[in-house]
Amino acid sequence: MNTFPWPLLLAVWLLDAALGDPDYPWHPIRLLGALSLRLEHWLFDSGLKGHGGGALHWLLVIGAALAGWWLPHWLLAAVDPLLAMGWDLFLAYSLLCTRDLLDHGRRVLEQLHDLPRARRALSRLVGRDTEPLQTDGIVRATIESLAENLTDAVLTPFWALCLFGPPGLVLVKAISTLDSMVGYRNARYRRFGTLAARTDDLIHWLPARLSAPLIALAAAFLRLGGQPLHPKLALTTAWHQHALLPSPNSGWSEAACAGALRSRLLGPIHRHGKLVSNRFMGATHWPANLDASDLRRALTLIACASWISLACGLAMAVLVVRG
Repeated sequence: MNTFPWPLLLAVWLLDAALGDPDYPWHPIRLLGALSLRLEHWLFDSGLKGHGGGALHWLLVIGAALAGWWLPHWLLAAVDPLLAMGWDLFLAYSLLCTRDLLDHGRRVLEQLHDLPRARRALSRLVGRDTEPLQTDGIVRATIESLAENLTDAVLTPFWALCLFGPPGLVLVKAISTLDSMVGYRNARYRRFGTLAARTDDLIHWLPARLSAPLIALAAAFLRLGGQPLHPKLALTTAWHQHALLPSPNSGWSEAACAGALRSRLLGPIHRHGKLVSNRFMGATHWPANLDASDLRRALTLIACASWISLACGLAMAVLVVRG
């Protein structure tokens, strides 16, 4: 079932950890985004704006993504299997972004002394208004984004690669890209983007729930190393408060992080100048006035959880091969 040997999985992870997300004009996510936009305009111009048009859009983008991996792989394999393996390695490295996620969080941390710059750095991570945020709000929002993206950008794609090889990774990243393009509940995309949003919820369903024990395990390791973290609170907070967010998935990792850090997250959230939520996640007696030290702890926690996910992924890959 697995088409990617575990040494290559480790190589992909280490490449990403060492070099980060590569920046080149023909990056697969850029190509998928451009294709999605072109097809969307063509379908809307053709009058296909509903569920049917959205399903056709989904099939065309997903099909193009899988073909974009398979055709070069097939051609290179006909010349030399090592060339095909090199293509798979480069593509997988291009699609994993653990280092990039942590770098975004570190950029916010580095700019916390200058609030305008910190807000601009945060705006690359979140979709909410950043102008009203002070230091505590910037830190909370950054931690929330790190926690949510632990599932979306780290666990689901890497574990898909471990279990299903490059086609699994390509499929997951294509679905996530489609969700970010059209998976919105607004007048334009409410019907057209339904399939994109639902399939995105589906692929992250299990990794989101596994993120809570993963974060708790990371908190336990770090606590042994002297970090003031709370593994038990990570589990209980995830169980009791994951439903505070409207997303079926993101609440698990965010609540687990709130518990592990024993800090309140969320708070006032504005979008387009309007207050859309004023709820906090975490016990009422936990601190919400977070600062740079809390963000450092969160970055360490997410990094540790990411490395544990590597070990889990490699174990899954070995078990699939033996099975």
